[in-house]
Amino acid sequence: QVQLVETGGGLAQAGESLRLVCTGSGRTFRYSVMAWFRQAPGKGREFVASIPGVGAGDNPWYSDSVRGRFTISRDNAKNTVYLQMDRLKGDDTAVYYCAGGNSNEIATTENRFDYWGLGTQVTVSS
Repeated sequence: QVQLVETGGGLAQAGESLRLVCTGSGRTFRYSVMAWFRQAPGKGREFVASIPGVGAGDNPWYSDSVRGRFTISRDNAKNTVYLQMDRLKGDDTAVYYCAGGNSNEIATTENRFDYWGLGTQVTVSS
């Protein structure tokens, strides 16, 4: 019943932008830390960005590989989380997963998240 669904993936050229959307249903994620992870072909799942839930401040956290290029945000009234991806690179090619945690505080590791979407493919070419 509780679901996270990612949309907005697709094909982009290097230097272009995409915006991913994660929509929750079955419960509110207002108080949940939310995050984006990604998994490239033949590689493990990698942390991308995290944003705290209500009561844990307003400052997100990013991996070094995306900091300055990606922006995570949320609209709790819509039960949604976004990932604005600017100045895309070939190394950004991966399946991107949305995740929600039990805590409201920033988290960056898979074991901190209880709910996962099925992922959306992002392919960057040049």
